[in-house]
Amino acid sequence: MIVPIEHAIALSAVLFAIGAIGALTRRNLIVILMCIELMLNAVNLALVAFSRLHADLAGHIFVLMVIVVAAAEVAVGLGIVISLFRNRDSMDVEEVSLLKW
Repeated sequence: MIVPIEHAIALSAVLFAIGAIGALTRRNLIVILMCIELMLNAVNLALVAFSRLHADLAGHIFVLMVIVVAAAEVAVGLGIVISLFRNRDSMDVEEVSLLKW
């Protein structure tokens, strides 16, 4: 069964919107990082859908690059979260400014 591209793009748009709303409205740093990951996965879904539509592997290569960037983002983000929690015993985003020199 072949999924129409309209369904894949609609799902991608819904996932991206949920991630954007979550990233803009939440204050917990872990939840914000999860919402950013959701947005990156929505972009991956759209890239794969368009890549299959045009029968081109370039979209799959870009998806691999996005996955690498997402892994790096998780590593840096979790490092910041651990540092913030050790210094302030809180996961509040407004406390991130306290990590400055």
